[in-house]
Amino acid sequence: MSIYKVGRLCVKIAGRDAGRKCVVVETIDEHFVVVDGDVRRKRVNVKHLEPLAEMVEIKDKAAHEAVKVAFDKLGLAVWEKKSKPVSTRAKKQKKKKVVAEKPKKKAKKAEPKVEEKKEEVKETVAEPQPVAEKAVEDVKTEETAPATEA
Repeated sequence: MSIYKVGRLCVKIAGRDAGRKCVVVETIDEHFVVVDGDVRRKRVNVKHLEPLAEMVEIKDKAAHEAVKVAFDKLGLAVWEKKSKPVSTRAKKQKKKKVVAEKPKKKAKKAEPKVEEKKEEVKETVAEPQPVAEKAVEDVKTEETAPATEA
């Protein structure tokens, strides 16, 4: 039989909450209990608790609100949970690109380059045509030449 029954006031003597008052909310086994009050609600080893003579009337597995009401009657402080609000995930914003206006290039400078290229293309295309015409003329002269000789 254990002294740590539901409703027993205790003082934590070890851990982060050492020196604070709590109440046993649930008995797990002979070595562990669940405590709440001016400490975080959690499972605790009974070796980390110092029992007090006072008892509080609460039900087994009582909610934090019931423990808070009982502690207010005794004039004791209660641990207030300071949970951070859950924020929604920030949406990615599209960045607007700022385009600086560049001075426009003169079109006259760009046109000669294009014209030069066109002339080069015309020259390369124009060269084979005279060769082909010469060949045709050579063939015509050969056809007419043997006729004159014979």
